[in-house]
Amino acid sequence: MVQQGKKTQADRTVVVGGGIVGLSCALALQRQGEPVLLLDPARSPPPASYGNAGHIAIEQVEPLASMATLRSLPRRLMAFGGPVSLPIAEIGRWLPFGLRMVTAARPECFAAGKKALSGLLAEAMPAWRRLAASLEPRGLLKQSGHAVVWHGQEAAAAKLRAWQGADTGTARFHAASKEELAWLARVMKTPPAGGILFENTGQVADPAAVLAALGSAFQAAGGERRTGLVQALELAGGTAVLVLAEGERLRPRRVIVAAGVDSGALLTPLGLKAPIIAERGYHIQSANHDWPDDLPPIVFEERSLIVSRFRSGVRASSFVEFARRDALADERKWQRLEAHAAALGLPARGPWQHWLGSRPTLPDYLPAIGQAGASNLFYAFGHQHLGLTLGPVTGELVAAMISGQQTAVALAPFDLKRFG
Repeated sequence: MVQQGKKTQADRTVVVGGGIVGLSCALALQRQGEPVLLLDPARSPPPASYGNAGHIAIEQVEPLASMATLRSLPRRLMAFGGPVSLPIAEIGRWLPFGLRMVTAARPECFAAGKKALSGLLAEAMPAWRRLAASLEPRGLLKQSGHAVVWHGQEAAAAKLRAWQGADTGTARFHAASKEELAWLARVMKTPPAGGILFENTGQVADPAAVLAALGSAFQAAGGERRTGLVQALELAGGTAVLVLAEGERLRPRRVIVAAGVDSGALLTPLGLKAPIIAERGYHIQSANHDWPDDLPPIVFEERSLIVSRFRSGVRASSFVEFARRDALADERKWQRLEAHAAALGLPARGPWQHWLGSRPTLPDYLPAIGQAGASNLFYAFGHQHLGLTLGPVTGELVAAMISGQQTAVALAPFDLKRFG
């Protein structure tokens, strides 16, 4: 009998990355009958898959690489109370990325990106339903929508008009009634002046619980998971070889790079351009709260803040900080999050847990999904703010691509060839 550990060299697919995208790919392939080894670097603090707001954001069909985003950048900087941070020490990272983003924001590029992202997001919730129905424990997916609120009268009127004119894909919303605003106001010191309620978006019960459930399902299906850091990818005879930090070399049947921010460094030496940046987000979380369990996630749009209740506590998330993944944390951002919570009168108290993680972002704000030059090398990364949203559908797409089946959406717009 051949031991499972001896299959890695010739028979198995190796998935590099243990976040929501890597786990989704590994599980989909393993359930399809492909023996899979998942290599998880198990970093501390945990990745963006753990630290996100838990929101299934099917409404975000317009890529952030747009002229509207660029025009709004000055007033969205942290220095003016906004969420965007461009640390001067990191200019060598964010300036080249920003110039590429300007190119991607051209009207024709934005239109093509929106069409591609809309198609992907249209499949996101159905994929989540299929995945959640197959996981234990039940109830990991909550399809109760989310709310967006404003406290200023002028902001409420202007923002409502903006949302009514926006393309939200398959997501539906309505202006909140007085009764609905009062329902939301239970967690605020000052009632909101206006708001909207999305009806068919969703959230997960707890991001950490989702990652645990995916890992358990993968191993129950026969997959193997190892803690290990991939040091490099090399080509040998036209196929990709993995070099681990300990010096071990793996020659698997297939390699799928789903390593988030680290994916670019692995693929660039092979001649692939993956101009990825760490778009870092911050959150605070407390288990000491009185947040009602019937409320969905609430976006306080004037503060660029989203607050979600999970099984593990209430989490407030914000900030878009362009930097290296391992750059020092900016303590001021956690302080501002705590100040927001206090100013709003949220029913959550300290001690607050602090987290910082890196969203893997490409300049056009589209993910990278496709096959590389080597015959056995594939990739799925760069999902920016939509990793949790698009993880399950990405897993299905990768499994279909590898098995030669027709994919639910065309993958050409997500090929790294778009970067030259």
